[in-house]
Amino acid sequence: MSEDGKERAVELRYEGGAHALPLLTGTEGDKAFEAKTLLSHAGMVTLDPGFANTAACQSKITYIDGEAGILRYRGYPIQDLAAGSSFLEVAYLLIHGELPGPGELKDFSEQLRANAALPVEMRAMIDALPRDGHPMVLLGAAVNTMAAFYADTVDPGDSDQVDRATLLLLAQLPTIAARIYRNSVGEQPLEPDHSLGYVEDFLRMTFGGDSGSKELDELYAKAMDLLLILHADHEQNCSTATVRVVGSSQASLYGSVSAGINALFGPLHGGANQAVLEMLEEIRGLGGDVDSFLAKVKDKESGTRLMGFGHRVYKNFDPRSKEIKGLAAQILDRQEQPDELFELALRLEGQALADSYFTDRKLYPNVDFYSGVIYRAMGFPTTMFTVLFAIGRLPGWIAHWREQRLDPAARIARPRQLYVGPAKRSYNG
Repeated sequence: MSEDGKERAVELRYEGGAHALPLLTGTEGDKAFEAKTLLSHAGMVTLDPGFANTAACQSKITYIDGEAGILRYRGYPIQDLAAGSSFLEVAYLLIHGELPGPGELKDFSEQLRANAALPVEMRAMIDALPRDGHPMVLLGAAVNTMAAFYADTVDPGDSDQVDRATLLLLAQLPTIAARIYRNSVGEQPLEPDHSLGYVEDFLRMTFGGDSGSKELDELYAKAMDLLLILHADHEQNCSTATVRVVGSSQASLYGSVSAGINALFGPLHGGANQAVLEMLEEIRGLGGDVDSFLAKVKDKESGTRLMGFGHRVYKNFDPRSKEIKGLAAQILDRQEQPDELFELALRLEGQALADSYFTDRKLYPNVDFYSGVIYRAMGFPTTMFTVLFAIGRLPGWIAHWREQRLDPAARIARPRQLYVGPAKRSYNG
C-alpha cells in the first residue's frame, strides 16, 4: 500500500472498455473505491440514492462500526467519554483533535462564559419572532443572523475569524435556545450567569432556578451533560452532511450550521425521541397493553412502527443507549410521582428484547428511546427536544466544517444525476 493509503487499483469492466479504480484503506472500517475519475475517463457516473454507499470525504473525527456497536470520537470510545468526560471537554476534543489539558479546558470554559450574552439588538430580534413558532425554526433563523451581528467573523479563509465564530456559536446557542423557550411560555428571558458551568447555566436560563432538590438538580445537570456528549457527533448523518455541503461553497460557519439545524428538524432525523413519547402515550391509551401494541407492530398491514428501536447504522445495541438507561432510572426514582411512561418504556424494552421477531431483525433500543423520557422528566416540552439535540450536535457540525475547510481535496459539492425524463422533443407552438 502506498503512503497515501491507496492500494493497487481494481478494474471496472463495462461494455466498450475498462477503467481502473484505486482502492483506498482507512484506519479502520470500510475500504473505498475512488470513483472521482469515472466520469471523465469512462463517461459514466454511479447511482446511489441517499448516498448510503458513497463516501463523500475522508475524515479523522468519528468512527462508527454499526455491526459491532462501536462509536468513537477521535479514537476515544463513547463509553469512556460518557463515564469520565464532560461535554466541554468532548467539544474541545472534536473541534481541536486532542483532549485539552487542564489549563486549556479552563481557558475554553472561561471564553465560552465570557461570550454567552447576546447583543441587545439580537435579543430584540429573537423577542420579536412569533412566540408560538416551532423552536427549531426560530433557532435556525437566529443562528443565521449571527453572520450579520458578527460580520467580522464570517470569512472561512481567516483562521482567527473561524476561531471567533466557533466560540460565539458554542457560547450563544444555549442562550438563544433558553430565550426562545422562555418567550414561548411567557416568561422573562434570563441573562447568562458567568459563575455557573455551561450546562448548569443553560438549565437556569431555561427554567429560572432550581427544582428545590439539590440532588435532583445535580442529576439533571449530569443527565444533560451526558446527553450532549452522546449527541455530539455521529459521522456523516443528514445534518452533518448538510453542514459540509453548504460549507463547501465557502458559506460562513453560521450559515452552514443554520442549514444543519434545518436538516435536523426533519422528522426522519431529529424527531425520533418525540416519536417515542408519542408511541408510549399510544400504549398508555391502550391501557398499558404492551402485548397488543407489539402485535400491531408485527402486523405489517397495521402500519404501526416501534419507535426508538433499531438504527440505520447500528445493527447491534446502540452504544449510546446503554449509557443513558441507568441515568433515566436514577432521575425518575427521585420524582415525587411515579412516571408511567418510563415504566411502560421498561416493559416495552423487556418484552421486545424477549421476542425473536425483534431480535432477529436486530431491533435494539437506540439513544432516542430514553432521552425523551429524561427530557420530559426535566420539564422540557416535546417541541424543545430537537433543540437540545442541536446544542449537543453543534461541536460535531463545527468540527466537520473546520476539517473540510482545511482539506486540500475538498471541492464544492455537486452530485450528479441519472436523467430519466423525456428525450428531446419538438415544440410546435
